[in-house]
Amino acid sequence: MTHLIFFCGHAGTGKTTLAKRLFPRLAQASGEPFCLLDKDTLYGAYSAAAMNALTGDPNDRDSPLFLQHLRDPEYRALIDTARENLDLGVSVAVVAPLTREVREGRLFDRTWLRIGDEVQVRVVWVHVTEDLARERIVARGDPNDAYKLAHWDDYRQRRFVPDGPASRGLLMFDNASPSDEAHEDLLQRLI
Repeated sequence: MTHLIFFCGHAGTGKTTLAKRLFPRLAQASGEPFCLLDKDTLYGAYSAAAMNALTGDPNDRDSPLFLQHLRDPEYRALIDTARENLDLGVSVAVVAPLTREVREGRLFDRTWLRIGDEVQVRVVWVHVTEDLARERIVARGDPNDAYKLAHWDDYRQRRFVPDGPASRGLLMFDNASPSDEAHEDLLQRLI
C-alpha cells in the first residue's frame, strides 16, 4: 500500500516546514520510499513567467487573473504528478494550500484523484490564527506574498477553518507552537 499525504492550509501556517520536519520519519515509519511535491517548488518559476507575461507582475499568485486561469491547472498537474509516483510504488507527501479542494471534499474523492483503493489517503489541515499567519507572511519576506499583503482584506475573506462536511476525515494540526509530542502524534496518525 502506498500513501498519499496532503499538507494543506492557508499561507503562513507552516505547511512546508511541517512536511519537511516529518518527511524523513514518514519513509522510516512506513518502510516505503516517499517523495515530496511542493506546489511552489514545482510551479513557482512557471507561474512567475506566465504572470510576468500577462500582467508584468511575476509575484502575483492571488489576483483574480491567476486564480481564474492558472490555479486549477497547477493543482491538476500537481495531483497528476503525485499519481504518477503512486503508480510507480512511491508514496507522496503533497504541500499546497488546496483550500478549494478541501472545501469541496475532492482530496478524498478517489475518482477526482484518479487513484485506487491501494492508496491510503491522509489530509492534514495545518492552521494558525489569522494574526500569526500574517505575521509569518510578513517575516518571511517572500515577493510572492506582495499581492496578498497589499489586498489583505480581500485575501482574508477566503480564509476559513474547515467544519461540518468539509472537515470530515481531516487531521487538524495547530501549528502555532507544536510540541515534539504533537509532531509524534501526527506522524502516528499519518502512517
